Amino acid sequence: MPKSEFLKDDDSAAATELGYVFTFLLGVLLLSMFSVWAWDIENSTRNRWNEQALENNLREVASAVERADAASRIDPSVLYAEPVKLQAVQTDTGQLTLVLDDSELNLIDARGKYSDTVSISAASAATHEGEVNLGKGGIVWVVYHEGVTSISLKAPDT
Repeated sequence: MPKSEFLKDDDSAAATELGYVFTFLLGVLLLSMFSVWAWDIENSTRNRWNEQALENNLREVASAVERADAASRIDPSVLYAEPVKLQAVQTDTGQLTLVLDDSELNLIDARGKYSDTVSISAASAATHEGEVNLGKGGIVWVVYHEGVTSISLKAPDT
């Protein structure tokens, strides 16, 4: 048999192969774009949840300080202690510090990413003090004792 009967000059198979390759590359491109989009949404959601949790933690500690001040107005010789359990966050909490002074409670981030302040009413004669690194514990103690309202990671000695 002559060769010409079996072999043909046909380009349609090559065009079909090129179509498959371009379809595959388009699929890879679309999946890559989708994964970058989904990753961005996940990061944005985590950052928003972190901000809300840190804000809630700050508000809870400030509320406990206000309650300690209220107790000091009722009886200045009272020992008041309240533990505030902090909500978990997905960030380096070792960089976060709560600082209490006579007029406000501040959240300070060494990286500069998060910061927030809550005013304290200072309606009592107690002075306010304390500094707590949030990376060292999940509970902040608010204590009023002998005219001082303070925040600490350690429970007061009774």
